[in-house]
Amino acid sequence: MNEIIKSIEDAQLKAEVPQFNVGDTVRVYGRIKEGNRERIQVFEGIVLKKQGGSVRATFTVRKNSNGVGVEKTWPLHSPNVEKVEVVRRGKVRRAKLTYLRGRVGKRAKVKELVK
Repeated sequence: MNEIIKSIEDAQLKAEVPQFNVGDTVRVYGRIKEGNRERIQVFEGIVLKKQGGSVRATFTVRKNSNGVGVEKTWPLHSPNVEKVEVVRRGKVRRAKLTYLRGRVGKRAKVKELVK
């Protein structure tokens, strides 16, 4: 990779990256700009997948809102992501949980990881 691009990307990396895995239930605090005001909105759901690396790393969170599944993909190092808080750890055996999209109710749950 070009050294100039690499130096620009390294400057945009966050100092502290939150530690979470696929299957965890997380709370994402995202900055939302409305006109000239800015506020923080919380999005809580299960992490379906993590992908990419370095500055391009993203993660997808899915929640159920009024009976409708809502998914949102967040860039991990974005300044619009204030913080990511782990609510509970999930026990999963695969890297991408796309099968949860077709499930409803109790079947859409992920078991909690007990250590």
